[in-house]
Amino acid sequence: MKAIGADSNFNLDDGNLFYEFETAIQEPKAHELRIRVHAISVNPVDTKIRKTPVEQAPRVLGYDGVGVVEAVGPDVSHFNIGDEVYYSGSPKYQGSNQEIQMVDERLVAKKPHNLTDVEAVSLPLTGLTAYETLFDVFKISKNPEDNTGKSILIINGAGGVGSIATQIAKHYGLHVITTAGREETLEWSKKMGAEIVLNHKNDLAEEFKKYEISEVDYVFCTFDTDMYYEKMIELVKPRGTIATIVAFKEKQDLNLLKPKSITFTHEFMSVRPLHETEDMHIHRDYLTDMTEKVEAGIYKPTVTEVVNGLTVDHLYEAHVKLENQSMIGKLVIKL
Repeated sequence: MKAIGADSNFNLDDGNLFYEFETAIQEPKAHELRIRVHAISVNPVDTKIRKTPVEQAPRVLGYDGVGVVEAVGPDVSHFNIGDEVYYSGSPKYQGSNQEIQMVDERLVAKKPHNLTDVEAVSLPLTGLTAYETLFDVFKISKNPEDNTGKSILIINGAGGVGSIATQIAKHYGLHVITTAGREETLEWSKKMGAEIVLNHKNDLAEEFKKYEISEVDYVFCTFDTDMYYEKMIELVKPRGTIATIVAFKEKQDLNLLKPKSITFTHEFMSVRPLHETEDMHIHRDYLTDMTEKVEAGIYKPTVTEVVNGLTVDHLYEAHVKLENQSMIGKLVIKL
């Protein structure tokens, strides 16, 4: 079966080092599912991993996948052959840039029946990142009424994570404020459910004054942590919480958090599968909840661009688009 990988890490200006190769079809073990992949999405994390050293070549990138279960391991209890599923997978496995993929069933859920493959595959990685941030980090209540009066600032609301995080936060009762810098990203963020969209080209403290916002309970940074670090501290309430999915590039002063006793954390969606934690099944639980909300019409897919055919050139071009940081929502490749 066909897969696309690379033998070494590379930057885009090195040229396209992706190549297509054939790999053997394996039999699933233990909790594994063998999935015939129908569509994938390309995420910013793919472009970052592409630049890191390759431990075992060829390396196949990709997290999000949607497809059909065609074989199950002996310990599988939640799925049957023929089930349509979606998932974000694990760094311990080869990625989704291939025709057939092995995935642990604890990281998989049934695909929403009312979405196409390309719509569904826009949701797993970003949805899981948002769920973990909202419920594991911010510890918001699963009863929306308990969250009434609490507010969240999502930096980069029109990105893949920001788009679904806005929808989830709003459904669970938070007052959602996002940032955008272009007319099209502002409109998209409002479409996702943001009540206030700030112009990130302006000073965010001044934007808060403009909209008569004092401070927020939570700040979720999905763009550039170094750029916003001190500003987030300024805008969050005393004893508030800041979470980011973007690693620091510079050294930052953690003592700045002390005067307001702020909790700061990095959210990393791959922690559970990477360390095979006892609660790894939470990924399946979160995806199942997302499926239920999508089927009820509460959450919308976030795909904005579809590419037909998983090819070396299409994959490289997708990485170029993501590194240009101009994407709204998600880019999907249909196999």
